[in-house]
Amino acid sequence: MGTRQEIGALPPEADLARADSLAREIFSDVANKWAMLIIEFLGQRTMRFSELRDEVGGISHKMLTQNLRMLERNGLVVRTVHPSIPPRVEYTLTEAGVALRGVVDGMCGWTQRYLGHIEASRSGFDAGG
Repeated sequence: MGTRQEIGALPPEADLARADSLAREIFSDVANKWAMLIIEFLGQRTMRFSELRDEVGGISHKMLTQNLRMLERNGLVVRTVHPSIPPRVEYTLTEAGVALRGVVDGMCGWTQRYLGHIEASRSGFDAGG
């Protein structure tokens, strides 16, 4: 991210420092654990709802539905309904979603790299030290 001066030069809707900016709203939408995991798994291949639910351990039907709708609204996921009986629905990342997956991959790599450090830090903190 740039310096404060560079951020201030952004139009109001793109300025993350502004509480009313669209950029902050989008950031809030995609920076949650479910959205990041959905983006990570859809980055591997197009998936049906049930396949995605099986991949994203612990996500409820409701949370998956809400997050897929939010990602679709933000132009990161495309929902395709195939005319069959029963209808077959698939989800895939858009170009913007693929680009965001690069960021998510970075976050995943960072988490794996520093997991031991974070666990040790938490243990020390929780022990009062």
